[in-house]
Amino acid sequence: MPTTANVSAGKPKVAGAIFRAPKGTTLPTDATTALTSAFKDMGYVSEDGVANANEADSEEIKSWGGKTVLVISTNNSDKFSLALIESTNVEVLKAIFGPANVSQDTATNAITINVAGLCNDEAVWVIDMQMNDSWMKRIVIPSGVLSELGDVTYKDNEAIAYEVTINALPDSSGNTHYEYMAKAAA
Repeated sequence: MPTTANVSAGKPKVAGAIFRAPKGTTLPTDATTALTSAFKDMGYVSEDGVANANEADSEEIKSWGGKTVLVISTNNSDKFSLALIESTNVEVLKAIFGPANVSQDTATNAITINVAGLCNDEAVWVIDMQMNDSWMKRIVIPSGVLSELGDVTYKDNEAIAYEVTINALPDSSGNTHYEYMAKAAA
């Protein structure tokens, strides 16, 4: 029987929702355990939230006469799209342009970015969200690479946004991401 209590929306956790850590960082394995200090907060994301495009394509092999006799997987992709809007967050800039290309003067807080293309370092990405009725959800991408950076628009009535696509690569188990859900402790 359908149950409305099972219907939910996902919104960012108040303490942060998008985190990035170096490849090889120990992965979280549940929805509620605090992340280690290796995970850097990517700050606010635009109101569009996060979109996950998990696509699988296949090719049908037909026999003479037109019957499908075999289906071969030809393409699997798992991508996450979001717009990071903290344009002066050094961790965001390092994730996009590479740690070696972003520096911040500790005395003046001045930031310098050497733009040489999109950072293609593999990293661990975590997306934390709150759902309805005290449920928490965590998506863990063990090996994510930025594969796209959208146009960065500078307008007086819009936040500067870095629209990125994270391509989730398979880990040693063949999984591109993990999802964990749990009801938060009272």
